[in-house]
Amino acid sequence: MAEKKGVVGAKPLLALFFKKRTCETMQLKVFAVPAQGGEELVEKMNKFLRSHRVLSIEKRLVEQGGAYWSFCVEYLERGGEGGGPGTGDRAKRGVDFKEILSAEDFSVFAKLRDLRKEMAEKEGVPPYAVFTNEQLAAMVTSKVDNQAALAKIDGIGSARLEKYATSFLEALKNVAPASSPESEANEVRRSLMPS
Repeated sequence: MAEKKGVVGAKPLLALFFKKRTCETMQLKVFAVPAQGGEELVEKMNKFLRSHRVLSIEKRLVEQGGAYWSFCVEYLERGGEGGGPGTGDRAKRGVDFKEILSAEDFSVFAKLRDLRKEMAEKEGVPPYAVFTNEQLAAMVTSKVDNQAALAKIDGIGSARLEKYATSFLEALKNVAPASSPESEANEVRRSLMPS
C-alpha cells in the first residue's frame, strides 16, 4: 500500500507521536474513529476531552483496513498541576504557595516561576512542561544547589536536567536568601508544626 500525503499507517503514526512526546508529566491517548459513522466513538472521545486537561490533539487519516481518523490526545489529568486549559478556579487548581512558603522562600519561588515562564515562552510550551509549581517549591524548600539534589525531586528526570538544570541552579544560587538566625528559627517552627 503506497502512502499518500497526510495518510500514515498505524505503526508509523504511533512512532511519530511517541518520538515527539517525552515529557514525564504528560500522557497520551489515541482514538480511532471510522471516517463514515462512528458517532458513538466521537461522543466517547468528546466525553474524555471534557474530563481532562488537553494540551494538544493531532489527527491523521489512516487508510488501513478501511478509512478512519486517528486522534492522538496529549493531556494531563484534570486534578493535575499546571493551570493549563480547562482549569477552574484557584481552589480547584491546587496549592497557594504564597500561603505555605515563608516570605523568603516565596520570593525565590516567584523568581523561579518567572524564569520558567521565560523558558517556556522561548520553547513554545506551557510553563508546567518545564517544571511544575510543586517542583519549583521543592527546589526552594530543599535548598537545591546541585544536579544530584535536583534529580531527587519527583518528576525531574535526565531530559529535564539536561535542558534546564544549569539555568535553574544558577538562578537558585543568585536569588537564594542568605541564611539568618531569624530565617532558621522560622524553619524550625515550620518543621515542628503538624502538617
